[in-house]
Parts: sequence; C-alpha cells; structure tokens
Amino acid sequence: MEYLVVKWLHILSSTLLFGTGLGSAFYMFFTSLTRDARVVATVVRYVVIADYAFTTPTIIIQPLTGLYLIHLAGFPLSSTWIAVSIGLYFLAGAAWLPVVWMQIKMRDMAIAAAASGTELPQRYWTFLKWWVALGIVAFAALVVVFYLMVAKPA
Repeated sequence: MEYLVVKWLHILSSTLLFGTGLGSAFYMFFTSLTRDARVVATVVRYVVIADYAFTTPTIIIQPLTGLYLIHLAGFPLSSTWIAVSIGLYFLAGAAWLPVVWMQIKMRDMAIAAAASGTELPQRYWTFLKWWVALGIVAFAALVVVFYLMVAKPA
C-alpha cells in the first residue's frame, strides 16, 4: 500500500509539473504575440504565480517520491534508466531556473509598459526567445523522463 500511495503522489506531481509548464508556456507565448502590454502583464503575472504555487512544490516532490519509489522497489541507483532520468531531470531544472528569473523580469517589463502606455521593450523579446529555447530543452527532457519512468528499460 505504501508503494501505491507514493507512486500516486509521484504521478500526480509529475502531471502537475508537466501540465502547469505546458499550459503556462502556451498562454504566455501566445499572449506575448498579441503585443498588448496590458494583457501580457496580466498573463505573465499569473504564470509567475503558477510557478510558485504548482511547479516549485512538484519540483521538490518529484525527486523525493522518485528516490523513495526506487528504494521501495529495490531498483539499483546504478540502473541506466534511473541515471539518465536523474540527469535529464537536472537538465530540465537547469533550464527552468533561468526561465523563472526571466519570467519575473518579463512580468516587470510588461507591467511597466502597460503603466506607461508603451510597447514591450526589445529586452522582453530577447528574453522571450531564450525563454522558448530553454522551455523546449526542459520539455524535451521531461518527455524522455516520462518515457523512462513508464518503460524502465534496462
């Protein structure tokens, strides 16, 4: 029963992590393309809140439950699929950390542009390009981790 509860928490948190990330990316990217600073300021504000409320807790829960499941199931940490999963998880995290910082800066730029009635600054668009590139890296890494969690190849 303990294994099933921890597995359920692991799957639930991975779903929240993946779903929040994908949903936030979709709305932030396409809202940015409107170039309406007022709308962008609102959406990016909520994306930052979603990262704090959903993504951050799941980033903590994932390795804790994953390592505990490995322990409970008796899988050796030296298993290739586990080592690759951990490496890809760290890669996704390394891509996510600057994304969070950029989102906060982008939120602030959009709020300032909306308040002054000006366009989003060029720096916003530079950040958006990096934000997309790093998001693709994190997304791809997590898709592979999902596969490895399910398939557990030798």
